[in-house]
Amino acid sequence: MDVTEFTPTREQYAWTFGGVEPVRTVRPGSVLRLWSDDAFGGTLSSPDHVSSERVDLAHVNPQTGPFFVEGAEPGDTLALHVVDLQPARDWGASAVMPFFGGLTSTDRTAFLQDPLADTTWIYALDRAARTVTFDARFSDLQVALPLEPMLGTVGVAPPSGEVRTALVPDSFGGNMDTPEMKAGATLYLRVNVPGALFSIGDGHYRQGEGEACGTAVEGAMDSTLIVDLVKAGDAPAPAWPRLEDDEHWSVIGSSRPLEDAWRIAQRELVVWFTELYGLHRLDAYQLLSQITRAPIANVVDANFSAVVQAPKGLLPAAQAYGGLHRHLRSLAATL
Repeated sequence: MDVTEFTPTREQYAWTFGGVEPVRTVRPGSVLRLWSDDAFGGTLSSPDHVSSERVDLAHVNPQTGPFFVEGAEPGDTLALHVVDLQPARDWGASAVMPFFGGLTSTDRTAFLQDPLADTTWIYALDRAARTVTFDARFSDLQVALPLEPMLGTVGVAPPSGEVRTALVPDSFGGNMDTPEMKAGATLYLRVNVPGALFSIGDGHYRQGEGEACGTAVEGAMDSTLIVDLVKAGDAPAPAWPRLEDDEHWSVIGSSRPLEDAWRIAQRELVVWFTELYGLHRLDAYQLLSQITRAPIANVVDANFSAVVQAPKGLLPAAQAYGGLHRHLRSLAATL
């Protein structure tokens, strides 16, 4: 297998999906070992640091990429298998930022209130114990939490020449902020432009569903991925991001309000089940109504994201894209 290693300089950070020239060309079947910075670009490294003085919201979620995939054409399906995610620093940062988050007013939900106090928490990483430690700032509590690395942003260039900020999730992926984007998962994305032009970033050392305060335990990440490609003639490309792991079939929808994000994901899972099992649409709708779970990814980004997932253990065996996830899992085991 071809192996590409890439660590961007600050001048090479991408801040958008679309509108950025590729940093490397890779072949389907290649392994990528990538470093990405945290959402704040490393600017919050002490509890004394505050976002209003150090963070430019026009430049958050720096992306590593984009990567041009040889042979990828619009209508194809890009498959990205997450082999491994490892913290690249011994600390992660989280923050309550003025007028940002799930429990404060924003520019979209405006109230006459003072902003919440601009506050930063630093989580120390214990690599041996695989924990990150929460230290209360205004009270007396310390809790060691399990390390659960994930990627907040994974996406391709949008269609029609669009350029979208790395803060936004949509049909191209982007800032979906789902804890399901972890090692062992395979993400399927529709290719919109030649080469797909995919990027990753926004590593989280852990995050609760919803990302309530607007930030996770944000941290630089060493990511190992396998990239592959399904041509348009072999299978229809997904309209929205699909996610497969050993236990679930999942779809991620992004919109506002949150129920529309859920509707997108629920509908697209119905579509996927018509392909996986040859079901009539109404039969798929009925079956999924009884078995799905709907973890919230985020309720803080420019679009909200919801995941709708069906457990494989309740269903007959099926293969998506010719069993590509199982194939990539077997390749990952050799690395």
